[in-house]
Amino acid sequence: MIINNIIIMSDEEIAIQAIKHALMALRKRHLLEEGAHGPAFVALSKPIASQSSEWKDKAENLELELQQCYKAQARLSEQLVVEVAESRAAKSLVQEKEALIPSLEHDLSQARDECSRLAALLEEKTKALELLIGENKDIRSQYEEMRTRAINAETENKTLVDRWMLQKMQDAERLNEANALYEDMLGKLKASGLEQLARQQVDGVVRQSEEGAEYYVESVIPKTCKHRIPAHEGGCASIVFENSSGKLVSGGQDHTVKMWDSTTGRLTQTYNGCLGSVLDLSITHDNRCIIAASSSNNLYVWDANSGRVRHTLTGHKDKVCAVDVSRSSVRHVVSSGYDRTIKVWDLNKGYCVNTIMFPSNCNALSFSPDGQTIFSGHVDGHLRLWDIQTGKLLSEVAAHSLAVTSISLSRNGNTILTSGRDNLHNLFDTRTLEVWRTLRASENRVASNWSRSCISADNNYVAAGSVDGSVHVWSISNGNIVSTLKEHTGSVLCCSWSGLGKPIATSDRNGVICMWT
Repeated sequence: MIINNIIIMSDEEIAIQAIKHALMALRKRHLLEEGAHGPAFVALSKPIASQSSEWKDKAENLELELQQCYKAQARLSEQLVVEVAESRAAKSLVQEKEALIPSLEHDLSQARDECSRLAALLEEKTKALELLIGENKDIRSQYEEMRTRAINAETENKTLVDRWMLQKMQDAERLNEANALYEDMLGKLKASGLEQLARQQVDGVVRQSEEGAEYYVESVIPKTCKHRIPAHEGGCASIVFENSSGKLVSGGQDHTVKMWDSTTGRLTQTYNGCLGSVLDLSITHDNRCIIAASSSNNLYVWDANSGRVRHTLTGHKDKVCAVDVSRSSVRHVVSSGYDRTIKVWDLNKGYCVNTIMFPSNCNALSFSPDGQTIFSGHVDGHLRLWDIQTGKLLSEVAAHSLAVTSISLSRNGNTILTSGRDNLHNLFDTRTLEVWRTLRASENRVASNWSRSCISADNNYVAAGSVDGSVHVWSISNGNIVSTLKEHTGSVLCCSWSGLGKPIATSDRNGVICMWT
């Protein structure tokens, strides 16, 4: 770089010296010409007047040449100024580049250090990867072994299930034989005129004898509206009959729960204390407690006789839309909320004993007869079976193409009814979770995500409400509609069939309850 600067400075000096030399040469030439021609010009100008014009022309030419020399000198000066400026700019640029060299050398050193560090890290990661590959091979071999064991266990489990199903079928055959024998005996006793035995089974009451046998009498197909009751303001989403009783309990948007005498249609008691709309109701098997699921994220438990609130069950983070009580124990209650949880409660202790989480909101719940498992119907259209002790999902089936709105278990526990927003009502075998009957009607359209349908006490009929205010009753045996009830002016939200075989009660979005006989 220093050599280049020296070269640039030498060029400038050479250019300046050349220009100076040219100017001095021109001046010398001019002076020489003036000195050479001066005497002649003076001598000739005096005697020879005729030659003055010629010498004058020469003088003018010399002056013109001198002017051209001056112009050339100016151009050379301007070019010299430009070249000097360019050389200074080039010198400044060279200095800037030289100033960048230390920084670039430092960056290069850092890059080399980083490259060395990354190379060491790559070597370390390569060793770790080789170790992971070895572990993965070991895990794969363990997985294959476990998979083989699982397949063998599944095969063994299937064999056990088949044996269990065969045993259940044999038990069912024996039970059918016992029922046939009992019906034959009952027919003979009725024929003999024993009125006392007939009174024990009047109006479809399901009673249990000392030996533990259950008796069923046909439910009555409803035809006419016996009572039309304006029960709640804003709508009535849930109604349920007491067990083996003609008393009806209803819950509405007005935050109240009421009890009605189905015979007279008279209000017998009002339960206050709920802070939200009542979305579902359940009653303990001994009829002592009434439990309400509420939009206030809580459940409320009343003493049925005194009307006092026994418990306020808190724990859900969103509205509670379904509740059911165990048929084998009066202490266990299950509820589901739109926080995507199912909670198991102990009524004696008044708090939650287990929580089950799931990805889809649950709209309806029902305990199995043994009280150890629960059925749940979800917004994704699936019916699921859970173990309440472990919270484990035991089985799952796609029940409907749209949300499940209702679950109703038959008295004998062998059939479960599901209703969905696809306007279908499916009957499942609880032992296999297979659909054995689908009920539908073109006029029957489910009103909401919590529209409740029901099965009659003798398991012969299904009742479901519709958006247009009508109620359809199907025969389970053939799937045909046997009755269409029209009295409501609003969408029917809930149906409940008395355990006595009659009446059937329905409620609508206007808060009206109808009792049918």
